[in-house]
Amino acid sequence: MPRHTQQNRQLVIVTGLSGSGKGSVLRTFEDLGFYCVDNLPVSFIPSFADQAMDDAGEFDRAALLVDAREGGQLKKLPEVYRKLRREYPTTLVFVEASDTALARRFSETRRPHPMGADFSVAEGIRLERSRMAPIREISDVVIDTTKFTVHDLRNFIIDRFQKAGRRPLLVSLVSFGFRFGLPTDADLVFDVRFLPNPHFVAKLRPYSGQNARVAKYIRSFKQTGEFLRRIEGLLEYLIPHYISEGKSYLTIAFGCTGGRHRSVMMAEAVAKALTKKGYTVKLEHRDLERSVA
Repeated sequence: MPRHTQQNRQLVIVTGLSGSGKGSVLRTFEDLGFYCVDNLPVSFIPSFADQAMDDAGEFDRAALLVDAREGGQLKKLPEVYRKLRREYPTTLVFVEASDTALARRFSETRRPHPMGADFSVAEGIRLERSRMAPIREISDVVIDTTKFTVHDLRNFIIDRFQKAGRRPLLVSLVSFGFRFGLPTDADLVFDVRFLPNPHFVAKLRPYSGQNARVAKYIRSFKQTGEFLRRIEGLLEYLIPHYISEGKSYLTIAFGCTGGRHRSVMMAEAVAKALTKKGYTVKLEHRDLERSVA
């Protein structure tokens, strides 16, 4: 039995045949909030797991992609995996497809097979399948993508690995200062410069919107509570529609003059509200340190 059995700890190793869709699988794990690493050497996996997945580790869920690019080192993966699963909640996912489907995908992309230029695509597929057979045999989940669309594959991973109570969308909340420019990647931008500015209150000016006294001051005005209620209601309406359209990453930006007080407080408040509703939330205060300087 693994020593570390917390439900919120999870390590997934993704492997399988070239051209089967492993990259799409890893991107879906990233959208689910996993810390993802592509092509981590097999010999580094135990050290990564010890640092990232231990009780005091930085990440509670991580996904690693290991494939034919590892060459001969791939032979060590079964042994590494058996040791890992005794220490941490670990899942080995093997992605494959039929020879015909793999050959068609290589033909469409005009990529050589990673087994090497000395082999034709068909020979490379057969050789890789043979070498990967011992890993497939011990895998916890085998995914045949022969008849899967990209959306089918994504939905399969979400259904199988989504954390209980979590929604399949990563919401990134960004606070910023208009004086430093708009975030270029924002899907939604809200201007909160209409709220009273703590910058003009001498005892509050040195602190940021993360400070309890600053937040209390901003919340003391009626328009703040009304704005938060309206924003939360709008997002509650919009986000399910984004999900139904297949969007996996939504960036919402809140801007004030310097990006230090009002926008920070708003981003923090909305982050808490969305987390309570079960969404995976990422929070960034883009200009907080810049505004201090």
